[in-house]
Amino acid sequence: MTTSSTPTQSAVPFASPAAAGGDPFVEVPVAYDAIVLSSFGGPEGQDDVMPFLRNVTHGRGIPDERLEEVAVHYRHFGGVSPINAQNRALKAALEAEIARRGLDLPVYWGNRNWAPYLDDAVRAAHADGHRTLLAIATSAYSSYSSDRQYREDYARVLAETGLGTGDDPVTIDKVRLFFDHPGFVEPFYEGVRDAVAGFLADGVGAGAVRVLFSTHSIPTADADRSGPRDRSWPEGGAYAAQHRAVAAHIMQRLADEIPAAARTGWDLVFQSRSGPASQPWLEPDVNDVIAGLPAQGVEAVAIVPLGFVSDHMEVLWDLDNEAMASAAEAGIRAVRTRTPGTHPAFVAGLVDLVEERLHGTPASERPHLTDLGPWYDVARPGDCENARLGFLPAAAGVAP
Repeated sequence: MTTSSTPTQSAVPFASPAAAGGDPFVEVPVAYDAIVLSSFGGPEGQDDVMPFLRNVTHGRGIPDERLEEVAVHYRHFGGVSPINAQNRALKAALEAEIARRGLDLPVYWGNRNWAPYLDDAVRAAHADGHRTLLAIATSAYSSYSSDRQYREDYARVLAETGLGTGDDPVTIDKVRLFFDHPGFVEPFYEGVRDAVAGFLADGVGAGAVRVLFSTHSIPTADADRSGPRDRSWPEGGAYAAQHRAVAAHIMQRLADEIPAAARTGWDLVFQSRSGPASQPWLEPDVNDVIAGLPAQGVEAVAIVPLGFVSDHMEVLWDLDNEAMASAAEAGIRAVRTRTPGTHPAFVAGLVDLVEERLHGTPASERPHLTDLGPWYDVARPGDCENARLGFLPAAAGVAP
């Protein structure tokens, strides 16, 4: 096997030989022997909350007093984030679908910020004899925190453990971002359709219904750096463009199925911002938008957690708690729609992405629901730079 120090590995460090040259799409089969499911992680008890938040904010100098403002969200739920249980369920669902298809691919799970850590997952895969790993991160869109930071994690682990070098190195590739893959979009569409149809059945006029597609706000400087540098992006970069494209697809499909819904408006909104007030973040905030809906004649709102794979803490607190309270204060009806979670279409879609790489499926044959896709197998130069830290070594992408 080619080592990570040879010329063919210079463009994409720690990559399989098929991906090492840096082509956007890997259209030759790769014999991956294990899957690494990687996620954010979360505390699983009150004693975990502050250490977890210190891990999340490491190197940013945020005092414990400010972290405690976020800690109350976790303490409200007994100090337990839902994300680890959701990832256990997703891992089990992936394993079942992989087995159903007759694939011999064990799934290892590791987090960025809490146990089980990514380092341990990669070590375990190596100890079990696996060398050619394919990563699935539980994030669908382009941004530093949802894409490049995971790829930096892979590179860091392989460098720090030494597993990425030598005569028999571990390599890590990553499936393409799946924001517009049908398996990811289907659960959101079903939620929007059911919510709007329910409002209409209850006598709310289609024009008095609004759909709010909500995602995590990020600093505008990071948003503007999301996506390949050789493509032009509107304000908010690829991150905002991808969300808008998926939302537009869902609303067009809804109007095709329920013609009256062509009169239902929608907005892309943001939530869960943090950081100093002086730092610009993507807006508008979901709560501010909800507060202004009655003046626009809106009587009912469907809140769609479009940026989230499952019911993370941001969904449970920021939407189910704060956004629903904003709707009640505004005097309008509100429904929060589902996330993909372990929806069969989503699980099958993730395994489809794995099979794309196993078989080297041509890009022209890969399913996608917007003009922005299919997204790249190998991240392009300069994609998703961290505005504060610049570029650190990252796997599964061409060096800047």
